Amino acid sequence: MKIVDVCAFYSPRGGGVRTYVEQKLAIGPRLGHEIVILAPGETHAVHEYGEGARIVTIPSPRFPLDRKYRYFDDEPALHRTLDELAPNFVEVSSPWRSPSMVLRWQGAARRSLFMHADPLSAYAYRWFQPLFQRATIDRQFGRFWEHLRALGRKFDLTVCANLDLSRRLAEGGVANVATHAMGVEAGLFSPARRDPRLRADLLAQCALPPNAHLLVGAGRLAPEKRWPMVIEAVGAASHQAPIGFVLLGEGRERWAVRKAIAGNPHIRLFEPLRHRETFAAILASADAVIHGCEAETFCMVAAEARASGTPVIVPDQGGAADHAAGGAGTRYRAADPASAAQAILQTLREPRPARPPGPSRTNREHFAELFAHYAALEG
Repeated sequence: MKIVDVCAFYSPRGGGVRTYVEQKLAIGPRLGHEIVILAPGETHAVHEYGEGARIVTIPSPRFPLDRKYRYFDDEPALHRTLDELAPNFVEVSSPWRSPSMVLRWQGAARRSLFMHADPLSAYAYRWFQPLFQRATIDRQFGRFWEHLRALGRKFDLTVCANLDLSRRLAEGGVANVATHAMGVEAGLFSPARRDPRLRADLLAQCALPPNAHLLVGAGRLAPEKRWPMVIEAVGAASHQAPIGFVLLGEGRERWAVRKAIAGNPHIRLFEPLRHRETFAAILASADAVIHGCEAETFCMVAAEARASGTPVIVPDQGGAADHAAGGAGTRYRAADPASAAQAILQTLREPRPARPPGPSRTNREHFAELFAHYAALEG
């Protein structure tokens, strides 16, 4: 099949989606498919990633709230490009404007909507749940639910990467929902990458000795990631145990994160690591990986930590929660720094697992299963 992913969330400087796209470009052709990522960009351009894999960009404006991203605003150009590409299957990876644009395209290809975002959790529930029940919030956001239901009726498939989001969408009346959990890069993340010298160096950068505890976090510095809440929880737990926290990330909330750190020498903010082997070694060398976002659709970093044999400390809602199953970590009440602090202390008191709790799903397994589902729909 020739699969075109209309990927509004792609940016060369992005995080989880960029990693996912790179894996799709590498693995899809090995599975016998041609993969084209159609993304918003500065200009029209074609970037080849080997035989049967490329990224095509069309000129698009910058997204005002995060200027490293752009968004599709020229529907005729999008349709012309799809005509030129002539795909067998089209995947759309945003629930906002681009799926409606793709549905209006006159091509014959089958189409799926991949929920790489959970806007209700990231925005509506985060903003209003302290005051209202979810059922009340859902009623107030009825127009967005109707938008999702309309997309579900028109797309051949709505894909989620975690069971909780699939359940919520199905209960909300969205049709054709299926769960396809993602996977991690095979052979990269492993307990064998644990490096005591690297761990000691990271703790030294946190002004702590090697016998202190090391927590690691990674992800965009965005409001829904709740890094200030995580920092508050780490600070509270640090009153009972020596803890260093290394956060790898960039984004528009850097000022809020730095304000939350408030000069604490035991908490360090670093730029994201592009070198995957070094990142894998950091995850394996940590005593635990902590995450704050209850709106994750999968949470790649938690999956990578699990594959590294490193316990995860995650909220009890959203895709991140899945990765604590089977003894792989500890869940805390979402958005609750006191609960997160207790989860940190509980995790650090428990012995580290000798090996990952069960085999980790690989990204090749994910794509093989997903593309087989697409092929079945195509007939």
